[in-house]
Order: sequence, then structure tokens, then C-alpha cells
Amino acid sequence: MDRQRAKAVLEAVLFTMGEAVEVERLASVIEEEREWTRELLVEMKEEYESRECGVTLIELENSFQMCTKAEMYEYLIKIAKTPRKYVLTDTLLETLSIIAYKQPVAKAEIEKIRGVSCDHAVNRLVEFGLVAEVGRMDAPGRPLLFGTTEEFLRSFGVRSLEELPELSAVQIEEFKIQAEQEASVQLDI
Repeated sequence: MDRQRAKAVLEAVLFTMGEAVEVERLASVIEEEREWTRELLVEMKEEYESRECGVTLIELENSFQMCTKAEMYEYLIKIAKTPRKYVLTDTLLETLSIIAYKQPVAKAEIEKIRGVSCDHAVNRLVEFGLVAEVGRMDAPGRPLLFGTTEEFLRSFGVRSLEELPELSAVQIEEFKIQAEQEASVQLDI
């Protein structure tokens, strides 16, 4: 298949799917090698970004998705109902960050780190599509394990979990001191 035809097929598939599609699946559709297909997708992404159009390709882990460009949002809300916005409270952000960095992780481990129940926070994050059940722990009771989703990557503008910032040992120690101070203040109340 020639280059332009392959791009047209990839564009049609990504437009129709409306969600991220793995590079391997896209390669099988156009019956080409994975690396050549990925090269075409990156080229398409650059073409969308370089011209004045309303869509773009985003890369998530080993997948690509066709999306509306962020700068078109104000025009979309004029015709579509306002997209659901979710508010991430400090509790939800704290729980989400634990899941993002420790995944796959069980509620018990999140609760051990936070020191409080996390049922509500995890349920809200699942409801928002930022977190999902990813399996079960091989332990008594077979507790559920949670991990982040592609929606998490999209929402935070990262292509993969490797792009999440790393915390230094100094930052971790500062966070521990801060948490201990907050806990002691709450005990005094």
C-alpha cells in the first residue's frame, strides 16, 4: 500500500473508532510493519499540528487517537452541551497520585498510605474514568487492584506513565514531615 493511501486508511480508522487504537492493530489493518505504521502516524500527527485544522493525533502509550484540538473547545461548547467537568479535590488528587505511582494498587495499600478510608475517593475516580479495576491481588479475599486509564493520560497531558515527574528523596522527606505536622495539628483539635 502506498504512503498516502495508508495514511488515508489510518485516518479513517482513527476517526471512526473515536478512541485510542494500538499501533499493532493499526499496522495489521494496513498490512504493514509496526515501525513503518508508527512512522506514518507520527508524520500524520506533525501534519495535523502544522496546518490550520480542528483535529490532531495524540499518542498514548503504544496507541494513537484522533482528537479535537484544545483551542477548538470554545467553539464546541457553542453547539454541544457543556462537557462534564469534574473537580478533583485534594483528597481525590492525593488518592489519584498514589494510584498513578504505585499501580496496580489495592485499596488497603492506599488507605495505609493515606491513613483514612479511600472508598469514596476511588469510586469517584472510577466514575470520572481516571482510574479502573485492573485485576485482583493473589491474596486472601482477592482484593481489587486499581490503575490509571488512558483518560488519565489525556487529562494530564502525558503520553505514558514514564512521563510522570519523579520525586527526589528530599521531596519525599519534606512531604512526610508536612504530613506528620498536619496529622499532629488535627489531633490537637
